[in-house]
Amino acid sequence: MIELHPEILKKNGKSEFVVLPYEEFAALRELLNDYEDLLDLRATKTEEHSEASIPLGDVKGEFGL
Repeated sequence: MIELHPEILKKNGKSEFVVLPYEEFAALRELLNDYEDLLDLRATKTEEHSEASIPLGDVKGEFGL
């Protein structure tokens, strides 16, 4: 898991902003992108569950693999 070192900035006594080191921000952004990709994959699998498919062996045969 990503270890975060946030710096919390307050405005009028309330937490308003968070500042992260760039490396932590980049790692967090990559993790969120991966999670969004996973959600998209799951949604697509659900939508296309009943669609016809081609066995992998047939596809390999078409490409001579």
